[in-house]
Formats: sequence, C-alpha cells, structure tokens
Amino acid sequence: MDARGPEGFAQLLHRRAVQSPDAVAYRFVAEDESAVEIGYAELDARARTVAAAILAATDGRPEPALLLFAPGPDYLAGLFGCFYAGAPAVPAFPPDPTRLARTLPRLAAIIEDAGTDVVLTTSDLAPLMADWLSVALAGRTPRVIAIDLAEPCPADGVELAPPPARPELPALLQYTSGSTSLPRGVLLSHARLLHNCAEIARGFGMHPASSGGLWLPPYHDMGLIGGILTPLSHGIPVTLMSPVGFLRRPLAWLRMVSRYGATITGAPNFAYDLCVRRATDADVAGLDLSGVELTFTGAEPVRPETLTRFAERFAPAGFRAETFYPCYGLAEATLFVTGGKPLGGWRSVDLARDALELTGTARPAEPGEAVRSLVGCGVPGPDTRLLIVDPETGEPRPEGAVGEIWVDSPSVAEGYWRRPEESADTFGATTADGAGPFLRSGDLGVLLEGELFVAGRMKDLIVLNGRNHHPVDIERVCEAAVPGIRRNCGAAFAVEDDAGAVERLVVVYEADPAGEARYKATADAIRRAVSLELSVPPHTVVLIPPRTLPKTSSGKVQRWLTRRQFLAGELEELARWQAPLPAPRTTTT
Repeated sequence: MDARGPEGFAQLLHRRAVQSPDAVAYRFVAEDESAVEIGYAELDARARTVAAAILAATDGRPEPALLLFAPGPDYLAGLFGCFYAGAPAVPAFPPDPTRLARTLPRLAAIIEDAGTDVVLTTSDLAPLMADWLSVALAGRTPRVIAIDLAEPCPADGVELAPPPARPELPALLQYTSGSTSLPRGVLLSHARLLHNCAEIARGFGMHPASSGGLWLPPYHDMGLIGGILTPLSHGIPVTLMSPVGFLRRPLAWLRMVSRYGATITGAPNFAYDLCVRRATDADVAGLDLSGVELTFTGAEPVRPETLTRFAERFAPAGFRAETFYPCYGLAEATLFVTGGKPLGGWRSVDLARDALELTGTARPAEPGEAVRSLVGCGVPGPDTRLLIVDPETGEPRPEGAVGEIWVDSPSVAEGYWRRPEESADTFGATTADGAGPFLRSGDLGVLLEGELFVAGRMKDLIVLNGRNHHPVDIERVCEAAVPGIRRNCGAAFAVEDDAGAVERLVVVYEADPAGEARYKATADAIRRAVSLELSVPPHTVVLIPPRTLPKTSSGKVQRWLTRRQFLAGELEELARWQAPLPAPRTTTT
C-alpha cells in the first residue's frame, strides 16, 4: 500500500468524495438514450445511508446482503453501502417476472448458499421480491430493505467517515455464472479486488484522460469489477447502459461510446457479431469511434473472423483494428489473468486440428490439413504465475502442449463460500513436484511464444472415438452452415449410450417457428454440416423454441444444464431427429 495506508472500497470512495466531490463517477444511459450522472460525493452519501439501514436491520452484524436491482444508481448505492457496513455484497440478477419458474430457483439457491437473510432492492420491487422469495424459500421471508426509502444520514457525525480499513475482510460473494456447474460463491476480499483492479488498469494502459463505455451486466465479474470497481479505483469516469437495452438495440452501445468519447470499451465475442449483423450504412456513418484506445474481448471464445468482420464494418467510423484486446480471466481469479499490450493488436494461429485434438499438440497446419484457429489472449501480469499442466498427472506441460491452465496470483480468491472441499480441490492444486498452491481454472490452453491461447473448457470437452472436440467448434459449424437456427443459442454435448460404453453427440438449437418439413430440413442440415466439416455425425439433433435454451444471467450457454434437461426429457422440443439404433447382430451355429 502507499503512504495513505490500507484502503478498502469504502475508504476509496470516501477519499474521492472529499477530493473531487462533484466529478462524475458514473453515467447511466437509458433505453431512450437520455442520461443521468452521479458524482463521488452523492454516491458516498447514498452509500452511507444504505449502510446505516443494513446495520439497523441486522443489529450491527455485517452479514452478507443480496443486491437485487436493475442496473443504475440504486445498484451502486447498494453495493457501496455494503462496503461501508462491512457486509459482503452478493450481486444477483433480479428475477424475470415473465420467467419466474426459471429464474427464481437459482436466486433461492444463491440465498441459501450465501446464508443471507437481507435483500437490498427498491420500493417498486420490494413487495414483489418479498412475495416471490417467500414462495421460492418455502415460506421463509427474508428482510427486504427498500434503499430508496431509507432515512438519509445526517450531514455530520460518525456516519461521514467509513469504518477502519481492513482490506483482508470479505467484500464480495461473486457467484459464478453456472455455465458449467451449479453457481458457487467466490469469496473476494477488498485486497484481492484492489489488486485485480490494478492489474486491469495496468493491462489496459489506463491514464488520467481515460474513460469507459460499457453495457456489461453489473451482476457478474466483467461488468462489476471491470466496469464499476476498476474505474472508481483509478478515478476515471465510466458511462454504462443496461444489458437488456444492448440486446434490444446493439448499436446503442456504439452510439454511447461515440457520444461520450469513451476510450475503453469491450464485450464478449457475440456482441461484436451482433453489431455487425444489425448495423446499417447509416448507423456506421453516424458514429465516431476514432477515440477508442482499447476494445477488450473475453468471457467466451474469441473468434478471429468476428474481430476481422467488426473491424472492417466499422472502419469508416474510425474504428482501428489494433485496439482489439483479447484477454482471459475467470471469477475464481477475481477477473483478469492475461492480456496483451494496448494498441498492440492481436494475433491468431491456424493449428493442425488433428494434432490439437488427438495428441494435444499445437503445431501450424500444413497445406491440406484441417485447421483450428485460436486467438492469443496475451500474457500474465508481473505478479501472476501461469502454468499449463497435465490435469491427470500434475506435470507442467512444455510450450506448444495443451493442458489445464493453472494460476497463482494475489488476485486469486480465498475460495468458495462455505465449501471447503471444493475450495481445496480448485484453489489448492500442487504440481507433481510439489509446487503450489495453484488455482485450477478448468480451462484448456497452450502457450505459444509465451502467449496464452485458450482451447476450451475441460468440463465441456467432448471425446468421441478418441478425439477431443470442443462444443464451440461444433456450434460454430452449425451457425455458419444452417439457416433457421438462432446464433449463440445452441449447445453441443455428449451422452453415453444405455450401456455406458459409447459417447454420442447431441446438438440442441433454438429454431425459428416453422412447419414439420422445415424442422426436418434444419435437422438434416445440422447433421450434414457437422459430419462433413468435423467428421462427427450427430446421434441426436433437437430443435427447441426461441429463448428456451438454458443460459446464465450474463448470456452464457449452460451446456451442462441443457444436457441434464435433455436426459430428463425436460426440453421443450419442437422436433427431434435421432440416428436409428444399429441392427442387432445375428449369430449362426
């Protein structure tokens, strides 16, 4: 720490409120593209009011508090109010009234796992939240605090100053998105959060004139830590919009960046594809993206063709391809693990697919060989040690060999909340020669010239006939070749046959409403595309209605849950094609 002594986020906010009371900390852009701003002093005052309400409701005990807000100033007041009260904040996605059967169970599971009885929300949502949660929690009614009705703190008195700083105390229970398993609470202290914020600022090349422009959900690590905490920690303003607003009108994101002169922006891969598909020439002509210095992409596989298409489409608006900044991270490491150099551009490699999938070796593809393209995600920061490790033996793998990504960093979380065995397995890994502890990411990667290339998720890996296949590759083939299915709305996974001896490929996709003949043609097209491109004939193809594929609240496909629902017969099927069983063998005597 510097000469100011140790700080947590309450102390940081209070210091900024004293030093720059009227400076804009956050700006929120509504769906009509009007904006509201909140300064450091205003946010500090609101946070202290929320903290007083939390402590009054809990008799002074700083227990975890669930945040249920739409993105906006109320969410910020609740978050920093928890920091002021010393209560771990538990960000969560508010339940969707139109899909309570899907959204309430996950929310109830988070409340039960966190062990909290305190819910922060607003007065318009409080009665509904109390009723819904009472049903979801089998009659137990949590204490719901409407923060907009809380009495403001007096202008003087002890409430003006944050409590003594203890950076080692828990700040967040960041629940994992559940894309490959049930949600688990990642325990993050102020110290680990602040370290990762510093890593992000260093990697992004932040400077006093930097500003952000993002639509990412504030309930998850990229939007919360990258979009809210890092800007505050480094004193730069950030303009935010609702993720729902982005999905409805993707170009509103780029208009926001253009209008407010954001120098830093970013999103997962699918967002860039969506903008390219929706953009008209008039849209592009109305943008000025020349001031963008860094455009990060992460949280899902980065596709080189996506970056190329986006750069070409928005070049007339001043967008520079070299601002693209592929990076890698995960909630268990707080957020950021690797990244490149600002304005350093990005690179992809065309690897021999057979060597990658059959032997775990990354070598350049030769003419005529099948190719798998991977995008580099940069290098770890100076405080981070990253290894590629054989997940079965714990042996570190050499350059050019695929293995599990293991991480050691001051940003790595303490563990999973109240799950000591899972924490030991995930956060306490040691190599075959005893080095460690390391965080096991569950991701597969390879180092090439010191740069990390992410190859996929171990838990999503599909092994058929001795060959490794990554679901994203199968899904990419489907989306490129098959009309009538919805992009980023499919899941490929493997299931065992009845004898448990053979893995069979299943492909599930949302399809636009159509007749039986159209469904059959779509299923046939999926089978042909995957068989021809990857030599993997699907055993089963299932088409389901739009917006029914299981996804996390941040939009990631939950392949594990799709698989579970498929096996349980719980998918809402429009059509199914299944390969006929082989004819039984006959024997003669």
